[in-house]
Amino acid sequence: MKTLVILISGRGSNMQALLEAGLPINRAVVISNNPDAEGLKIAESLGARALCINHRDFQDRETFDTALATEINRHQPNLIALAGFMRILSHDFVQQYQGRLINIHPSLLPAYPGLHTHRHALQEGVKIHGCTVHFVTATVDHGPIVIQAAVPVMPDDTSQALANRVLQAEHRIYPQAVRWFLQDQLRLSGQVVTVSRATTHDSVIYSPGLQN
Repeated sequence: MKTLVILISGRGSNMQALLEAGLPINRAVVISNNPDAEGLKIAESLGARALCINHRDFQDRETFDTALATEINRHQPNLIALAGFMRILSHDFVQQYQGRLINIHPSLLPAYPGLHTHRHALQEGVKIHGCTVHFVTATVDHGPIVIQAAVPVMPDDTSQALANRVLQAEHRIYPQAVRWFLQDQLRLSGQVVTVSRATTHDSVIYSPGLQN
């Protein structure tokens, strides 16, 4: 039996993309740190077990992480996927799940770790932005990269418009990364992840497009 645990804090659109992807799992468990997270109801409607461990009930990050890990371990997951989980996890928590804890981040890492990635991309005038699925390590948003998707930055983009375009790409690559993991297609060596049987392309992306 393969079990996927997904951690969310809000609506969890990436969670929904995972639950609707037909992944090779027998059970999905969704855990939120926020009792008002809309994603809990969405998870239940899609057949997942939905639970909440309210971080406000704990005096510090370490005790919350201990309670979270205890609940996660009850389900014996093959993989834990962060999907808009807005908590920085402690070093001990990350170490406990090293190699089976992944995250989706709305930038082409290592560019723009942390928050407000779309605003930073627009402020710095980049022409290509995107998203990254990576293994989680103790250094936030610096774990080994599994897959990335790039989108063009349009001249009239707002942060929200760019975020919407990136989110569409997130919903495509996160299920792919999880599927690879569950099918034992990922190999991790230091900071480098290789994917067996994956298709590679040598095409070049131009943004803005070139003129003849």
